[in-house]
Amino acid sequence: MNAKKGFFLGLLFAFFALGFFAIQKATPEAKADRIYKEIKVYSPYKFEKRMGGLTIINVKTGEKEKPNAADALYRMDDLDKQWGRKHLKVVANDVVVLGDNNQTITKIFIETQKEREWLHKFFGI
Repeated sequence: MNAKKGFFLGLLFAFFALGFFAIQKATPEAKADRIYKEIKVYSPYKFEKRMGGLTIINVKTGEKEKPNAADALYRMDDLDKQWGRKHLKVVANDVVVLGDNNQTITKIFIETQKEREWLHKFFGI
């Protein structure tokens, strides 16, 4: 193998590695699908599509946030975490969703230890 081929293959490998790391960095953390979907129903934050990307809307107050496209998913996770720390608590084998006045809205059963660990890691509860 001559030097030009080696340089080209090295450069190609470097671009693939940089691309892989960029995709890993841009992807938000994994979630426990079943329980996250059930909790997300009660979260006041929703995405709205717009021409320039995504807008995050607080359904209760009507406030809109327009993060750039690269940060939209991370910002939604941050808002969900803040909301969850105030409005979620674990009681026995259930996640209790609380309203603004600490009234119980619903209970969601925690099926696995993995879901319990994810709740602790993601929401800090």
